[in-house]
Order: sequence, then structure tokens, then C-alpha cells
Amino acid sequence: MNDKDYIKIFEDTEALMYGHFVLSSGMHSDAYFQCAKVLQYPKYLSLFADILSSHFADISIDKVISPAIGGIVLGTEVGRQLSKRTIFSERVDGEMQLRRGFEIKPGEKILIIEDVLSTGGSIKEVSKLINRHKGDIVGIGIIVDRSITPVHLHDNFFAITNQTAKIFDKNNIPDHIKDIPAIKPGSNIVASDTV
Repeated sequence: MNDKDYIKIFEDTEALMYGHFVLSSGMHSDAYFQCAKVLQYPKYLSLFADILSSHFADISIDKVISPAIGGIVLGTEVGRQLSKRTIFSERVDGEMQLRRGFEIKPGEKILIIEDVLSTGGSIKEVSKLINRHKGDIVGIGIIVDRSITPVHLHDNFFAITNQTAKIFDKNNIPDHIKDIPAIKPGSNIVASDTV
């Protein structure tokens, strides 16, 4: 498969949306990958998890972790395919934390799985969390890398597909989306801080 094949899957499942969106970083975009919409289909969840688990199959992994909420479904399936325990982190009071009895022991080899990379913020937060618990990050895998500028997150970083994104500062929104109400993806809430 190639990038065009992946775009077709995203468009067919309405996972690739066009409009005006406010990303979790606070930046704005005219397109958004809502991977939950593609991952609700078992054949695509299996497809993407299989690509990721195959890529990381030859390294030693103790646990798979994903940031809530976007990466949980994918991370769980990757963990299942690799026969590894799977946990997730949650943002509490603005800081990524482990809850629900999850733990990372010192020296545990951790694979981070996320759905989409835009700025790398969530993955960086999860990496800091793992480092606080003295875990060893052995790789990072994602479905879509839509970052504008290269973001170095780990030497063993793997993206299934790279898609060019147009991301804008809230003070520099282009005319073609300026008059479209901005949506915060995942919430269907019109953002109040758009222009």
C-alpha cells in the first residue's frame, strides 16, 4: 500500500475531514485525521495494528502505552498482536499521568503507540512520564505523521504514512477557512478562541 491508498481509506471512512479545526496544540488546520473513525472498522484496526506490530516485532518490549484517548484502541490492538501488556496515560490537571492501577517499573521496555502526530506534544508528554518512572522507551509507532516540520521523538520512530498538513497559528488563519466556525476535533464543539 502507498500514501494514496491510505488517503482513500481515510476518506472512505470519513476519518479525513476538511474544514476548520483547532488541534490539541492550539494550532489551527484545514484538515483533520480523526483516526477513531477508521479504527472503528475491525479490518482497518487490524491492518494498521498489524503494520505497526510487524515493524516492532523483533525488539524486546515489556509494555505498550498510548495516550488517552486517541491512541487507546490502536495501542490495545498492537499490544494484543505482540502479546504484551497494554496501558494508557491520561492528562490530569494538564499533566500526563498513570491512573487505574497502571504502572511502569524501572527498566521496563516501553513501546509508545499513537494514532496521529501533528506537533508531537502528546508523545513528548508520554515520553516524559515514562522517563519519570525510569522506563526505557524502545520505540514509537503511529499511523499518520502530519507534522509540518520534522519532530525527532526517538531513534526508533515509525509512521505508516506521512501526510502534509497545513497548520496555522490562530493569528494567521488563511482566508479560505477564516469564516468557517472552528471545531475542536473529538468534541464537535465550536471553538470560542478562533479569531
